[in-house]
Amino acid sequence: MNRKKKLGLAVLLILLAALAGFGWTYVKGKDQTTEKKLSSIRMLIDQYYLEDTEDTEFEEGIYKGYVEQLGDPYSVYYTKEEYKKLVEEDSGHYEGIGIVVSQNIETGKITVTRVFKDSPAAKAGIQRYDVISAVDGVSTADMELTEVVKKIRGGVGETVELTILRDNEELKIESERGKVESQMVESQMMDDQIGYIAIYEFISNTYEQFHEAYEELEGQGMKALVLDLRSNPGGLLDQVQKVADDFIPEGSVIVSTEDKQGNKEYLKAETSDELEIPLVILVDGYSASASEILAGAVKDYQIGTLMGQTTYGKGIVQRIFPLSDGSAVKLTISKYYTPNGNYIHEKGIEPDIEIKEEYVEEKGNTLSDDTWVQAAVKQLKKKIK
Repeated sequence: MNRKKKLGLAVLLILLAALAGFGWTYVKGKDQTTEKKLSSIRMLIDQYYLEDTEDTEFEEGIYKGYVEQLGDPYSVYYTKEEYKKLVEEDSGHYEGIGIVVSQNIETGKITVTRVFKDSPAAKAGIQRYDVISAVDGVSTADMELTEVVKKIRGGVGETVELTILRDNEELKIESERGKVESQMVESQMMDDQIGYIAIYEFISNTYEQFHEAYEELEGQGMKALVLDLRSNPGGLLDQVQKVADDFIPEGSVIVSTEDKQGNKEYLKAETSDELEIPLVILVDGYSASASEILAGAVKDYQIGTLMGQTTYGKGIVQRIFPLSDGSAVKLTISKYYTPNGNYIHEKGIEPDIEIKEEYVEEKGNTLSDDTWVQAAVKQLKKKIK
């Protein structure tokens, strides 16, 4: 079947779903073979499938499957509920207790990796590296990470009980849920007046937090800066543009994009702010997308030194298109290029100085124990006036 026919069939599937509730009734004038096949599949499911099903599951499945056929992992269909949650997360505010958790791929263990400052979790006594073994008495042993997160979140004023494993001791900690601001930036002043700023992701409040952190360090007499973008998956283009604007000379191209029609757009620095102190940016194989835009601009203009390992290599841009029923589609719409015209997709950005060793964070580590940060500090000390 050629691409045109396949596309027509896929569109028909969506029309069937939209017009017939869940896509199994006859639509006059359309492909009866497709309708009959869908009806046959539905009949088999109703008669033989072990579990109960809901009509909406089939309808949403058609939409998701249609977008998945693009073969692009970055193009996604979001249900109404999924899109609502995505908007909430990108806004920088959500209802919960204020922790970030990760799941060990091999063991399934759920570990607290960050506790937001002044959050309900911090006030309740939850600590970084706590292992969550149960939520409200339900074991997390067989749960996926998304399910655990869903159980922890909830309405403002409600409480959640976490069973915690800490230093071989089991604790039960009850935390009230509240309005939480996502903290995407952390900073501190190190020895020799060298500042440290980590950006975890570029969401709607990232630049505000970055600018506040930078000004605070500047007020303390910062002479050099380590900007940590390790494991930063990217995020919003406008936020990384604002951060880069604080480093790049006014009028200089930060990044350029090109769509399928060949239309090009150039995002440029709009303010006269420029970095006047030595800079090292730390990157690794998980630094992707928006973080690569920042790293690429700094490298191309030789404003700072990139240290670490070759970045992830995501040189494409996505845009979200909201639909009338509250759902949405995210599609890859363009390629992006660094200021020197480099297309880094599936190649990444090579650091100026490679750090071959893998850094594995362990409990109790501080910046002074972080070998990558200390390598950056050593490099900066050579340049401090």
